[in-house]
Amino acid sequence: MAGADTTGVATQEWQGRVGRSWADEWQRTDRSFTHLTAELERRLSGMDVHSALDVGCGAGELSLALARCNPDAQVLGVDVSPDLVAVARQRAAGLSNVHFELADASSWQPSAYERPDLVMSRHGVMFFADPVAAFRNLHQACAVDAGLLFSCFRGIEHNPFFAEAVRLIPADAAGPPPDPNAPGPFAFADSERVKRILAGAGWKHIACEPFDFTMIAGAGDRPVEDAVHYFSRIGPAARALAAMGGGERQAMQAGLAELARRHLNEGVVALGASVWIVTAARD
Repeated sequence: MAGADTTGVATQEWQGRVGRSWADEWQRTDRSFTHLTAELERRLSGMDVHSALDVGCGAGELSLALARCNPDAQVLGVDVSPDLVAVARQRAAGLSNVHFELADASSWQPSAYERPDLVMSRHGVMFFADPVAAFRNLHQACAVDAGLLFSCFRGIEHNPFFAEAVRLIPADAAGPPPDPNAPGPFAFADSERVKRILAGAGWKHIACEPFDFTMIAGAGDRPVEDAVHYFSRIGPAARALAAMGGGERQAMQAGLAELARRHLNEGVVALGASVWIVTAARD
């Protein structure tokens, strides 16, 4: 589940409508995270990994990257969306050291021989209903001395990619402000809360480092139209648009097109984003 919406997304939605949308848009979503994925890959390249668990693996980008660069490692990706797991399995054809399971990481249990020595995630850990319990389960499931590495969004004020789209949503369609601690893409915006959650789950040596990058919304022959399509399927504008009537929807999409044109540079529509890259260890 590697992306964002400004409201909490229930597991049932990931198993249904939201998961299908993400599965349809996996190529654009992976493209949007190009620079972040490269940074996570850089960090993974310095680790001695034998068995890894990718939490909320989505369409499998991070699992596949680790499996390709470390053929001696066994990589397992888990997600609650059957549509995303199906895409990940298709992408993994020909790679014998990566596998994908339909499973909830908050209750996932390894067999005796597959305890991971690395738990990783690209934006897949902010959706747990009880994050302390979920991270405690992961702590208990992994091997002694295992490492934890994941990314999560900082506050929306640090993420113009989402903030600028949110500003286009009419007040009557925006709804009340979401609970900042509710499951959702910005649930881990407060790094001190993240540290408390992980410490409460038994993890040690916790660190949260900010990482700024640009998220790609549109490219190709028609980058503005490409960006509008992506904004309309994934993120805060998508949920608002789904509830709008025809005229209001057209006005919103026109606003998204203008937003895309303002951020078009050398054939690419991109806006700023900022995340925490979180590391911890099991002693």
